[in-house]
Amino acid sequence: MADLFFGGPFRRILYGRPFPPDWASASATAAMDWVETPTSHVLRINVPGLGKDDVKVQVEDGNVLTVRGAAPHAAAEKEREREKEVVWHVAERGRPEFAREVALPAEVRVEQIRASVDNGVLTVVVPKEPAPARPRTRPIAVSSKL
Repeated sequence: MADLFFGGPFRRILYGRPFPPDWASASATAAMDWVETPTSHVLRINVPGLGKDDVKVQVEDGNVLTVRGAAPHAAAEKEREREKEVVWHVAERGRPEFAREVALPAEVRVEQIRASVDNGVLTVVVPKEPAPARPRTRPIAVSSKL
């Protein structure tokens, strides 16, 4: 008897996720760490389940680093087509997408930016311009006509 009451539409109401889902806001941006070393800026962005072909990194407007990512949609559709006899009960993961923009400081080498994906983390290394040499103290001879 309990299965009849708690089954079907009531199961979703009683055991479902809260509304709005807590992951809804996380789909627009990705968590990021930004560390500055003496020679570069290092950005680490969480991109779980995405590979190098799923992430796009570019510099726009001279100093805005833009990172976009999306899981391949076609692969999931092909998998579902192969599994015609499979019944889906819940599909909450969806197609993860994100976009992130970062304004870079002026003293960076934009043409030498490197990016790599490893274990669900995108690492972007932005080399810094070398600091100009500090002028050394130089004595100046003072002359006099006395």
